[in-house]
Amino acid sequence: MMGSTGFFFVSAVKMASSSSYNSPCAACKFLRRKCMPGCIFAPYFPPEEPQKFANVHKIFGASNVTKLLNELLPHQREDAVNSLAYEAEARVRDPVYGCVGAISFLQRQVERLQKELDAANADLIRYACNEMTSQLPSPSLVRSTSRRIGNEAGGSYFQNPAYSHPYSFPWDDNSSGHLNEGGGGGGGGSM
Repeated sequence: MMGSTGFFFVSAVKMASSSSYNSPCAACKFLRRKCMPGCIFAPYFPPEEPQKFANVHKIFGASNVTKLLNELLPHQREDAVNSLAYEAEARVRDPVYGCVGAISFLQRQVERLQKELDAANADLIRYACNEMTSQLPSPSLVRSTSRRIGNEAGGSYFQNPAYSHPYSFPWDDNSSGHLNEGGGGGGGGSM
């Protein structure tokens, strides 16, 4: 594991290596100038990656990148250069939209995949519901094993004995002598 001092040592070695062996950084090589020991481009544009600087220079310009890097704190520069390099490469590929085009493409792909996922979930729910209904007893079986509750002239319903209620209904109680006597509902009963 590399500590914070190791990071600065590697950065310093990177910076020193590009100028100490007379191998200029990609920026200085592209700009055809001598790479000095304090070159601001050296840590971020190694000589092995000449296209990285060529794209950044083509899109943003070397002087603008120099100004930007000088305004940033040293620990922010690497992220800035990586962002510039990514945007520059995207602009080279797609001059009109750049990385926004890639982002739009990915967003459309996410939306399409979300619709496919929603459709698959709906299919799963339909399948699960079909499985549940196929496991339930048939309606004719439920009618034959249920008991009728209520009066004789209508207003009654069937109750499955497996699902009995823990309380009684007032229309079940005929002992009081006044509820639904004589068939109830439409007269004909004695008052």
